[in-house]
Amino acid sequence: MASKEKRSLPKTLFSLLIFLLFITISSPQKITTIRFATWDTGELFQIEQAIAKNFEKLYPNIKVQVESYGDNFDQKLAASFGAKNPPDVMYMWDFPTYAESLLPLDDLIKNEKNINLNDYYPAVLNYCKYENKYYGLPVGFTSHVVYWNKDLFKRNNVQPPSPNWTWDELIDKAKKITNPSQKIYGFAFPISPDPYDFEQFLWSNGGRYCSLDGKEIEGYLNSKEMIETLALFTKMLREGIAVLTGTQQIQSGGDLFKAGKVGMLESGIWRLPEFQEAKLNFGVHILPAFKGKKVKSILNVSAISIAKDSKNIKEAWEFVKYYSYNKDAIKMRKGDLPTRKSVASEMGFLKDPYYQPFYKMVEASKDTVPSFNLNRNMRKVYDELAVTIEKIFSEQADENKIKEYLNELVTTCKRFLK
Repeated sequence: MASKEKRSLPKTLFSLLIFLLFITISSPQKITTIRFATWDTGELFQIEQAIAKNFEKLYPNIKVQVESYGDNFDQKLAASFGAKNPPDVMYMWDFPTYAESLLPLDDLIKNEKNINLNDYYPAVLNYCKYENKYYGLPVGFTSHVVYWNKDLFKRNNVQPPSPNWTWDELIDKAKKITNPSQKIYGFAFPISPDPYDFEQFLWSNGGRYCSLDGKEIEGYLNSKEMIETLALFTKMLREGIAVLTGTQQIQSGGDLFKAGKVGMLESGIWRLPEFQEAKLNFGVHILPAFKGKKVKSILNVSAISIAKDSKNIKEAWEFVKYYSYNKDAIKMRKGDLPTRKSVASEMGFLKDPYYQPFYKMVEASKDTVPSFNLNRNMRKVYDELAVTIEKIFSEQADENKIKEYLNELVTTCKRFLK
């Protein structure tokens, strides 16, 4: 009897294993849903949904719910953090404002073998840091360049911009292109430029808005370099070779450029498809340098971050890695430029005359960090600075008046950094 039981035991175990295997296969796999908040709408939103679907194919246990917040991105995001119900993953650029609500990624990055930080452009990575911690991985960027109208240059016998041109060269070309009777100007810039963007010109002149610890604006915001930088622009206005955009009379620099009324225009990557669709004969060139100094560009960087209160950090991190680093995901996106060197090279951007200047500028700006990222209260300084610059440009102020206005600005803003 005992020997018969022993002979039947293997068959019983085999049946049990088959049963357990059946239960495992037939049991539904646990699905974790993560929410991904984006500011994009339209085609860009649809692309992001497609990227999420591709991710889900690789990670069938994770579902990504893509949510478009559009123009109300900041309001909705702030409200979700306040209600302790934020999306797990979100687009991000304003790290000083949101850092307290975001998960520092340093430990996750350190333990990640499949991400090579050296393949990201250093300048782009810098923008994902706040108080020396990474709060996001870069997704896309634009540096700033000068678009120039080849037809206007040719018509006025003006040579194309030289490889390492200066503001003196730009001004000389602007003078030759300007034709007041036809309302054609050599250069155009906004009456109220975004202070975040405008700092690039001060960098190129050897200055910055505040100290590197983000605590001092005295001697920075009202420095000799800042006065010279602003005076450069007002001098072009007084000489009639540049025109202000964003006024009641003139709304858009892009429209002026497309109409053949402006020879040169400073802007980012977002202008490129607009000018290409208009079938303009134009070129793209690096920003001009101040004589004897190194040219720098501000970067507008999109990053992807994880909410500190996310209950699905493991799954969120998998998506963040895929969205930022996966080559297929990077190549699908539009609206900005790849942040990985290898992908930019693979896509031909480093040799394409339309895209190459953007990458030259990001290489030239690898040691820059905007003042905005150094102190969360710089936003208040920027608000006051915007008013001051608009006043300076509208009055076409000279250096003495500019100095007076900047000293008043520093006196007003010092309290913000206390």
